[in-house]
Amino acid sequence: MTKTWLLPVLILVVTGPVLAERPIVIAHRGASGYLPEHTLAAKALAHAQGADFLEQDVVLTSDGVPIVSHDIHLDRVTDVALRFPERARPDSRYYAIDFSWPEIQQLRVVERVNEAGKAAYPNRFPTGTPLFRIVSLKEELQFIQGLNRSTGRNVGIYVELKQPAFHHREGQDLSLITLGILRTFGYEAADDQCFVQCFEEAELRRLREKLQTELRLIQLVSDGKEWQSLLQNPTRLERRLQSISEYADGIGPSLSLVVSGGQGDQDFSETPLVPAAHRAGLEVHGWTFRSDQLSCGAKDFGQLHRWTQAVGLDGYFTDFPDKTVHFLRDDVP
Repeated sequence: MTKTWLLPVLILVVTGPVLAERPIVIAHRGASGYLPEHTLAAKALAHAQGADFLEQDVVLTSDGVPIVSHDIHLDRVTDVALRFPERARPDSRYYAIDFSWPEIQQLRVVERVNEAGKAAYPNRFPTGTPLFRIVSLKEELQFIQGLNRSTGRNVGIYVELKQPAFHHREGQDLSLITLGILRTFGYEAADDQCFVQCFEEAELRRLREKLQTELRLIQLVSDGKEWQSLLQNPTRLERRLQSISEYADGIGPSLSLVVSGGQGDQDFSETPLVPAAHRAGLEVHGWTFRSDQLSCGAKDFGQLHRWTQAVGLDGYFTDFPDKTVHFLRDDVP
């Protein structure tokens, strides 16, 4: 199967903003294949490895401070159970929103563990090494802008609002607070180096319609029954994507919704998602590229990149920014 970049690029020129002629590389929680996720060390490495955007997952503390952490829970990526053993909820999980910012600062970030307490990715940074801490969104933006100044690069940010509906139920407005911080650091216009993503459609519509943000919004899409069904019905798929285009600038799908593989570089199946999204004027940023956890039936990391290049993916969420940069860019040796 052979595709060209020309058609999706022309479509996007007509229907929506384009950052570059080549796809963007988004460091998924930083260079998280090498260092614990969402630490400043992981962000610095991703910046140095050539990522175009660095991702920030954002949740709130009990005193309303936005912090950068992938989950509303703390127990899989920090030593919270050792430092505050009595603070778990009845489900035995430790929630960020139950801790103040001063308390959060006492925690140490470690490599992610699974439900059994074992390393989620056994060959990555040693689990339990207490060298890192959680940072606030403000601290992270200061750090990234400082790196941009000292290196002369203009690496953008890619913010995910984690479970806004949960925060609303807890009496906190995650979106409103996060937008305020972003505005303080100069991220408020459509052409700023900033995306905001979320799985919750209602909150994205609220961001666009009620909070009236001009920032580029991305509707995250998981590989569930709804989207598998839509892929089997082109008319319904087109309608769904047109609906998303009313409030968002792109979609962020699981890679399994984009391609599925066979044996060789030309032997793979393209779903109708990417071309349909481009027809709706939407960019497509796929997740997640992991060399130590291949998806879509790919036999190696390079093959997965070649497949997704062929279908015209516009953005790559990757745990290994250096490897993705290498596969995507001709100017990298």
